Amino acid sequence: MTNPILSNWTTPFEIAPFTEISDEDFTPALDQAMDAHNAQINAIADNPEPPTFANTVEALEAAGEDMDKVLSVFFTVAGADSNAKREELQRDFSPKLSTHFSGISSNKALFQRVADLWERRDDLGLSDEQARVLMLTHRGFVRAGAALQGDEDARMQEIKSRLASLGTSFTQNLLADERDWYMDLTEADLQGLPDFVTDAARAAGQEKGTDGPVVTLSRSLIVPFLQFSPRRDLREKAYRAWTARGANGAETDNRGIAAETLMLREERAKLLGYDSFAAFKLETEMARTPDRVRDLLMQVWEPAKTRADADAEILTQMMQEDGVNGPLEAWDWRYYAEKRRKAEHDLDEATLKPYLQLDRMIEASFSCATRLFGLEFAPLDVPLYHPDCRAWEVTRNGRHVAVFIGDYFARGSKRSGAWCSAMRAQAKFPKEEAPIVINVCNFAKGDPALLSYDDARTLFHEFGHALHQMLSNVTYESISGTSVARDFVELPSQLYEHWLEVPEVLAEFATHAETGEPMPQEMLEKVLNAANFDQGFQTVEYVASALVDLAFHDGDAPADPMAKQAEVLDGLGMPAAIGMRHATPHFAHVFAGDGYSSGYYSYMWSEVMDADAFAAFEEADGAFDPERAKALEDNILSTGGSREAEELYLAFRGRLPGVEALLKGRGLIAA
Repeated sequence: MTNPILSNWTTPFEIAPFTEISDEDFTPALDQAMDAHNAQINAIADNPEPPTFANTVEALEAAGEDMDKVLSVFFTVAGADSNAKREELQRDFSPKLSTHFSGISSNKALFQRVADLWERRDDLGLSDEQARVLMLTHRGFVRAGAALQGDEDARMQEIKSRLASLGTSFTQNLLADERDWYMDLTEADLQGLPDFVTDAARAAGQEKGTDGPVVTLSRSLIVPFLQFSPRRDLREKAYRAWTARGANGAETDNRGIAAETLMLREERAKLLGYDSFAAFKLETEMARTPDRVRDLLMQVWEPAKTRADADAEILTQMMQEDGVNGPLEAWDWRYYAEKRRKAEHDLDEATLKPYLQLDRMIEASFSCATRLFGLEFAPLDVPLYHPDCRAWEVTRNGRHVAVFIGDYFARGSKRSGAWCSAMRAQAKFPKEEAPIVINVCNFAKGDPALLSYDDARTLFHEFGHALHQMLSNVTYESISGTSVARDFVELPSQLYEHWLEVPEVLAEFATHAETGEPMPQEMLEKVLNAANFDQGFQTVEYVASALVDLAFHDGDAPADPMAKQAEVLDGLGMPAAIGMRHATPHFAHVFAGDGYSSGYYSYMWSEVMDADAFAAFEEADGAFDPERAKALEDNILSTGGSREAEELYLAFRGRLPGVEALLKGRGLIAA
């Protein structure tokens, strides 16, 4: 029988036939796909005809269709609905895939064909997009070590294989810690918690199979618990467990993995002739150098720390007025910050949440895309990998554009955080391919599901990534959608968050879960006025993580990453009551793979642009100005990686912004 993963998918829009696929199908499908891909690669490398763009670069673009099918299905379910078998498969697949792709990048005959084209690039008559793809293909081979010989070549393959295994182990250890820990709550422990928190705790208890409510390490539950629980002892217990993920001293401890990962990354960079891994990694980003990254982060750090220190004094006084002596601790900050927000802005999350229904916020994100880009969304009834998932067909002027899948709820089988991925990327070569895009979040379940304001921003953020995939309009998959510089990829997502704060959007879609009434104007104004509340805390916890990430990779790899982390934080004067947003043992952005390694700063680099980019709308005819929307699509959302990121932004805005727009946007300096 044909393996269902490799069969011709006759489902609507060729969505993966999840209900026909079992975990036992993955290994034979991958083996078969790798064999087919190797045969395609060998045919390109051994082609007796002289290299041309068509028989080499385009042939590489067209190769590996079966691999794409297998990996898109597997990594979707492995991240969002894992189980013991899938975790075992991930451990098996990691070194196998690393060896496979390393074999391609180290294929000397193949690289020679690409290098030959690169040398003759000015005489090939290539289009701008083809020239870009050739440059990226050649650069990718060189940076992967294709020019290395002998022992250095062999060592590079060993390093990449080991790094792949370490990244998988880091991810699975973190998932295990998050899945296995929970704190039982009695009815008395629920006192003082708003209904949405108690409802989420009861739903989490059902998911864990317990008789009563629990607190888990899901951000959508533990953060509101830390905000609202008057029980300082329980807040401390929950916070310590949350921050101890990956550092519990047992089989799931990630500290050794982090140390080995950093050493191997340094060795990899030096094999390629770079002084440090940061120098290697940042060469292809907008920032270019570690010094430029550090300069940006420190420009933000000083005003953020000043604000956080002033806030800490106020929160400490509030705590002492409650009769609690001693210093403000990390498990106190969110609780007293929430009380302060209620006092200063007459706004608390318990009152706000009923107006932020998940379904209405989904509608809001769709509505903004309709007004800006003419997209329409119609529900699809198709089998997906989990009952929580939903799907929509995306059209424009009656033409199919994409399929969008949303998987919004937290569960024990899903890794933490939120992300967007393309199960199929947009391309025109070797055939027209419409994208299938998925947003995965970790919101607390409820009836109806209610979001915090931060949750709603996350939903808009991930949908901004989805728009970058769905509106892509390039020829080659390798430069499609979000295939851009890491410090540019967050621009569309962070920019889209601004539309959540447009008053007319909240006025239309922020309706009460029980009464259906729109958010009162007075509350709407309070929400917008409080948008920058506690920015000292939020900025400090983020920038501290970004600076630790940079310090890990800019210079010699630390033998003890935890000691290096402490050294960096001490040098910064890190406020005692604020923890890093992602401490080393659970810093998945950096250690689950190379994606954000030496690149966690990217969110802030993009934020410098997103604040300036939204100002372009405000300077025109408002948030839905049609000319600005068209310019955004034409120059950024549709172009993928077809040009340098800086060039794309200049085409949209006409200039590059300074950090002042970010500081003003966060309320850290006067507007």
